[in-house]
Amino acid sequence: MDTPLNQQKLVVLIDADNASPNIIYELMNEIAKYGTAIVKRIYGDWTSPNLKGWKEVLLEHAIQPIQQFGYTVGKNSTDSAMIIDAMDLLYTGKFDGFCIVSSDSDFTRLASRIREAGHTVYGFGEKKTPKPFISACDKFIYTEILKVKEEEVEAAPKKYTTKELKGNTSLVNLLRSAVSASTDENGWSFLGTVGQHINNQAPEFDPRNYGFTKLKEVIKAIQLFDMDERKDERAPNIKQIYIRDKRRKKTEQEESQ
Repeated sequence: MDTPLNQQKLVVLIDADNASPNIIYELMNEIAKYGTAIVKRIYGDWTSPNLKGWKEVLLEHAIQPIQQFGYTVGKNSTDSAMIIDAMDLLYTGKFDGFCIVSSDSDFTRLASRIREAGHTVYGFGEKKTPKPFISACDKFIYTEILKVKEEEVEAAPKKYTTKELKGNTSLVNLLRSAVSASTDENGWSFLGTVGQHINNQAPEFDPRNYGFTKLKEVIKAIQLFDMDERKDERAPNIKQIYIRDKRRKKTEQEESQ
C-alpha cells in the first residue's frame, strides 16, 4: 500500500556548494508539502569561508552538517560523500522518498537508482540545472521560485500574459499532450489526471514558474482550453474540473455543418 503523499518519510540531502542558505526556510516549507524530513544532512567543506552563511540556518532547521574535505583541487569529494550516504540510507528501507538539493548533474545516476528501488525523488536546484538530472527526478522544483526576503519579491517570477503563454511552444505542447493522453470519448479530461501526466512528462513543471499558484490558473490564462466544473456525486460540495482542447469543439462544429 502506497504511503499518502504528505505522510512520506523523507531524506533531505543538500549539496552546500550548489545551494544557497537564502532559500532554506522556503525550501523546508516546500519539502513539508511532500512529507516529513526524517533525515536532514548538508555536505561541504566547513573549513571554507564560502560556506560561512550556512551556520545560522543549519541550527534553526536542525540540519546536520557533514564535513568533507576537498582532497584534490578540481575534484568534488562532496558529491561522492552524498551519494554514499544516500545509498546507505536507501538500503535501510526506512524511507519513502529522497530530496536532493543541488544543481549538479553528477546526481543524475543517484536519482535514477533511487527511483529504480521504488522510492520518490524530489529535486531542488537552479534553472541552470542540466536536463538529465531534472528528468531523473519524479518532481523538480526550481529554487528561484522559493523566495524568503521581502527585497527578493521583485525578483520572483512575473505572471505571464496570455500572449506569452501561447507563445511558449514547449508549454503549449506539454499541456495539449497531457490533455490528449487523458481525454474521454467526448474530449474532456479531468484536471487532476492532466496534472499527473504533466508531472510524468516534465518533472520541472510548476505553475509558479509562470507566476501562478495552481495548474487551473495556467489553464485559464492560456485560453486554449474549455473548462467545465462538475459536482462530485459522492461529495456535492466539491467541484471537479474538466478541460477540453478548444480545437476539439471547432472540429465538431465543422463536421456538423
